[in-house]
Amino acid sequence: MGLAKRIIPCLDVDNGRVVKGTNFVDIRDAGDPVEAAIRYNQAGADELCFLDITASVDKRDTIAHVVEEVANEVFIPLTVGGGVRSIADIRRLLNAGADKVAINTTAVKNPEFIQQASDFFGNQCIVVAIDAKRVLAPQSLDSVVTTSNRSRNGTVSDTPPSAQATAEKSSKVDDLRLVKGLNEADSRRQYVEDDKTGQRSTAPSPSVNHWEIFTHGGRNPTGLDALDWAEKMAHLGAGELLVTSMDRDGTKSGFDNELMRQIAARVEVPIIASGGVGNLQHLVDGIKDGYADAVLAASIFHFGEYTVAEAKRFMQAQGIEVRL
Repeated sequence: MGLAKRIIPCLDVDNGRVVKGTNFVDIRDAGDPVEAAIRYNQAGADELCFLDITASVDKRDTIAHVVEEVANEVFIPLTVGGGVRSIADIRRLLNAGADKVAINTTAVKNPEFIQQASDFFGNQCIVVAIDAKRVLAPQSLDSVVTTSNRSRNGTVSDTPPSAQATAEKSSKVDDLRLVKGLNEADSRRQYVEDDKTGQRSTAPSPSVNHWEIFTHGGRNPTGLDALDWAEKMAHLGAGELLVTSMDRDGTKSGFDNELMRQIAARVEVPIIASGGVGNLQHLVDGIKDGYADAVLAASIFHFGEYTVAEAKRFMQAQGIEVRL
């Protein structure tokens, strides 16, 4: 049996209140963070995520007194993010009761900060938050993989090695899927086609999806490729990646599992899928199709559509190991 998958309610906090938006805007109030934390602790959540979503854009520290109040009331791991700019900020949040600290904007400004923080506190404390949005990038004909037949072991028999390497490295071919049935470590590294024939069309696509990193609560584009960035952050010492699809955030249309899969193929650290949960099947899909190690959700829990217990029972019924 593998490690149990985690359900993590997220408290996005603005001016001391839990809020929820759509695509990082259209914010609405969802209650008091301390009261919400108590409910989730009692409901059986595996962890809590507390994100001060305006700390970076307002250029202020995370509201540590609220973090301390929350930490005093819960007995499950607490990840806190927002406005983390220095080693002193991390120490302050850990002293306030956080178990892990999530970092986004400062990592983009100074990637080596992740290594410094990991070396100082241990990578088990350091979560890199990745806010990614799909953009269109031109695709050259040279990067399109031609029709191929695969043997039983998944090797390509008729794709030129150079083209194959280029396609695998770029991870921009939309019809690739991680091999199902392999153990988790191996499945992060292997791809197969998802169609029944094992064939891929030779017709070129005019464009391919590319995910760009955004900072300051999703306000500022960076030009950074999300897949490359995830790999770099894991290499520099991130102990976990919190990956949020800006396109799916608040839409209730499900995780961007293609994004999750492609990141999972590049890193070995745990991935938390975030953005888009609208029903319990989306949680299952995030684990089975997105290869996430944990699933984060907000509105379905905040507004009473489902309970954490209902989510865990549903996931268990779908063959996913959870803590009940």
